[in-house]
This record gives sequence, structure tokens and C-alpha cells, in this order.
Amino acid sequence: MHEITINLHMHTTYSDGFGSHTDIALAAIKAGIDAVIVTDHNVLVEGKEEIIEKDGRRLLFLVGEEVHDQARVPQKNHLLVFGADREVAQDAWNAQRLIKNINKAGGLSFIAHPIDPPSPAIGEVDISWVDWDVQGFTGIELWNGMSEFKSLLKTKLHAIYYAYQPHRVAHGPLPAVLNIWDDLLAKGKRIVAVGGSDAHAFSVHLGPLHRVLFPYEFHFRAINTHLLADEPLNGELEHDRELVKNTLASGCAFIGYDLPVSTRGFRFSAHGLEKTVQMGGEISSKNGVTLQIKLPHACKCRLIKNGRVVMSWDKRLTCTHITSEPGTYRVEAYVNYKGRERGWIFSNPIYIL
Repeated sequence: MHEITINLHMHTTYSDGFGSHTDIALAAIKAGIDAVIVTDHNVLVEGKEEIIEKDGRRLLFLVGEEVHDQARVPQKNHLLVFGADREVAQDAWNAQRLIKNINKAGGLSFIAHPIDPPSPAIGEVDISWVDWDVQGFTGIELWNGMSEFKSLLKTKLHAIYYAYQPHRVAHGPLPAVLNIWDDLLAKGKRIVAVGGSDAHAFSVHLGPLHRVLFPYEFHFRAINTHLLADEPLNGELEHDRELVKNTLASGCAFIGYDLPVSTRGFRFSAHGLEKTVQMGGEISSKNGVTLQIKLPHACKCRLIKNGRVVMSWDKRLTCTHITSEPGTYRVEAYVNYKGRERGWIFSNPIYIL
């Protein structure tokens, strides 16, 4: 498998971000990631996708969008759109129609920040997803960096503290979002989880204080989505775009919080009598299945089946579990960083039938 580190969900001056596409590209190259997907609000910015080579590194620069109904008050139902061959924001008034037309346009759709709590201290309202009866979407943004930040801001003092201590923000996906994902999986839906930075590079002023709130480069060193593709990126835009799109759709991916220590090298696989599958794959329980977890750093690791912990290990690099029980299995890993245990890796599931 070929690992591709991608940062997705970010904004530029085309919507409510404070940086340009060039700013994002330079930050991504400096951070050492392989690809980005820019998602400005309700606008598909054309002509910006390209392969960028600089300082001996290559970056795949892709453009999608974040669509929501701008006429709705308060705002709800933000949807990340990747790979659609046309603008779809005109359908934002109806979430199901929007998803249907994204599929027709050959795109992928991910529910953005499923739980995005209000933060009255800084004037931010709740913009969570509410229309959970929709069908046909690709996945959900399990871990959103800015939603987690908002959840911590009880006062303006908290906002100032975390603005100057951004490395202390991340703890893991909001528990309510993990529960939503597990519930969807329990209903038999193959929902792909991704991690999103929701980067804006906000320029914030509070009296005499000025700060760029979470610069792009900081985000690109933190919550990323790691894809495991059948072949490597080869520097050809059309090929690499399709490779990323198809791998995202397959769910052969995990969310990694790369700031404490790189998550590159994590693997979760299932080995049966006749075949081996990776994340996003399915395998028969007949004759038993061996689940194998490989970690790039010794840490606490949990195997989750149907939303419940079935095995737990500590300070391990490899973990193995043999089962003949059907279910949806996924992995969570945790590391200690800045005096707290923090979420590190959240895998997509393997489906044992």
C-alpha cells in the first residue's frame, strides 16, 4: 500500500479564509504533506488544481467546496464536496437533492462538522448537521479541528489562551460525533470517516492583541487524513486526482493527529483463509479472521467492535486479535502529549460478515 497524507477542508479569501491558494500551497509543502483539498464556501474555484513542485517536494493541489444553504437561519447542514465535475451549490436548499446531484456529478460528499457547538463568548452559533434522514452521502468529518476549538471556548480568556497555545487544543473527535458514526455503521451504512482542519488562518484582533489563529502550516502538521492507495501518486494531475478520489470513496484511510508524533506507517488489516483486506474492506468470518494492528509508536490502542471496546493494549507496536464474530471493527490509538492523553489515530472500519 502507498500512504498519502492529505489535509482537507480549508478556506481562502474566496470565502471566509484569510490566505490565498498560494499561501496554502507553500504551507503544505513546508509541512511535508502530499495533498490538500481546498473547500471554499459555496464556490467551486476553477483553474486552481495543479501539481506543485518546490524545494524537492511535490504537492497535489485539489479544489472542492463546502456547500450550505446561505438563506437558512441559523446556518446548518454544511457538506464537503470533492471531485464533482460541476458547481452544485445551487442545490444547497435541500440536503437530499444536493447529495443526489453530487453523486450524479461524480463527486463525493462528507457531512462537515456534524456537531459544531455554539460559542457565545466569541459570537459563534451552532452550525451542526441536523438532517440525519438523508441517504447516499459518502462519509462524515469525524474530527474537525475548529469545531473542537469552539467547544473549549467558555470565555474570551479561553479564546486568548488557546490562540497562543494551539498545540493544547486537540484531544480527539467529539464523543457525540463518534457516537453518531457508530450508530450509522450499526445501521449497515458504509460511512467513511475523514479528519478535517477547517483551516481559515483567521486574523484576530482583541484590543491591542493581534494573532493569526492557527496558521495553515500549523493545521497541516496536526489533523490529517491518511490514505492507503493501491499505487503511488505519479505527478500527473488527472491520475493523482482520481487516485485520491477513489481511495477516499473506498474508506481505505485513517485519521491521524500528526503533531505529537507522525502517524505515518499505521496499518489495520484483516486476514482470513482466502484473502486479506484493509480498512474499508469486507471479509467473511468463516474459519476465523485475524485482525492485525501495526503502530508507528508504542501507545495505548483499542479495538472497537460495533461501537464497543473489545480489546485494549498499552505501550504496544503490534496488536493482534482473532475472531469469528461478524461485526464492524475499527481502531483508536492514544498518546500522551502536553500533559494529557490525546486521540492519535482513528481508523476506518473493516467489515467482518
